[in-house]
Amino acid sequence: MSKLSGWSDDRFQPLVDVVDQQLANGYDLGSSLAVAVDGELVCDTWGGQADEDGSPWETDIITNVWSTTKTMTALSALLLIDRGLLDPGEKVATYWPEFGANGKDGIEVRHIMSHTSGVSAWAQPVTVEDVLDDDKATAMLAGQEPWWEPGTASGYHALNQGHLVGEVIRRIDGRGLKQFFAEEIAGPLDADFTIGSPPENHHRISNVIPPPPLPIPEDLDPESVMFKTFTGPAPEADIAHTAGWRAATIGAANGHGNARSVAKIQAAVSNGGTSHGVSLLSANTIDRIFEAQSDGVDLVLGLPFRFGLGYNLANPADPAGVISGRICYWGGWGGSIILNDLENRITVAYMMNRMQAGLVGNETSFALIKAYRDLI
Repeated sequence: MSKLSGWSDDRFQPLVDVVDQQLANGYDLGSSLAVAVDGELVCDTWGGQADEDGSPWETDIITNVWSTTKTMTALSALLLIDRGLLDPGEKVATYWPEFGANGKDGIEVRHIMSHTSGVSAWAQPVTVEDVLDDDKATAMLAGQEPWWEPGTASGYHALNQGHLVGEVIRRIDGRGLKQFFAEEIAGPLDADFTIGSPPENHHRISNVIPPPPLPIPEDLDPESVMFKTFTGPAPEADIAHTAGWRAATIGAANGHGNARSVAKIQAAVSNGGTSHGVSLLSANTIDRIFEAQSDGVDLVLGLPFRFGLGYNLANPADPAGVISGRICYWGGWGGSIILNDLENRITVAYMMNRMQAGLVGNETSFALIKAYRDLI
């Protein structure tokens, strides 16, 4: 018996089967899957449990999607690029003068959008409480030095990318990232996705189930970029259950939504800038996503990635199996994924509540990628 509710075009039944099987075998507890083609949903499914007590994952359940949030922050910046208000080749300090301190005057907007800025986390001393305070967190980032030469390599900006990009957006527009995204993207699309989460939504949040610890080598050099990033700071996953986390603006990690809302928004990328009749970007701006900013082993993740402007790009060495095509994607800690296939005008989104080990996908998302490659 199927664990999923909702509906799907028959064409995407192999993807639905993957999610259904992972719920049935207990790997996933609760999840949602959505697919958009030509800017319209053709698959919207959900199922399993919203919590370990057995409450069902209903149609309006949302969850903290971790780094899938980064694609929403990227889309916000791309909107300003499209309007001619933000130049990815311009210095960050042009928009945010304080950021130019301590050797960061040469860092460009494209560097913070592609994890190549040299500022992949907060320098010590830093606490989780500091990160939840947007003004303090951005001031701390403005005052520190880069950890490697900007533009020469990627080092995943795991928790701070939203603070960096979001502050540039605020300096240009006057609205913070949370408000800008809500009013310019989620609102026009009537998409159930927020950066952070307002109290009126808390009753329908499916709390994430924390994963095993990240596989960080015990003998890792404390001066390495990987060590400094994963300790600058290192919140536990259950921080997502707290009111402080939900109230903060963590544009790299505290977005709340489900597969339907993620696919609805990101379909603008796969469909030439328009989703569900709402035009967000021009084709020229979308093309800029595919300007590769790095291509090699990431200093933080220790795996090969090819980052474009705001998204990871398909490449033959991709550890998640997104090896070819005009595809941009990313996902969240524990396993969620959002994939935009521009050649086929398809967006695939999978969000779940039970987190698995690692930062780059889980068994379900890898199986979905394989099933999608076989399908296309």
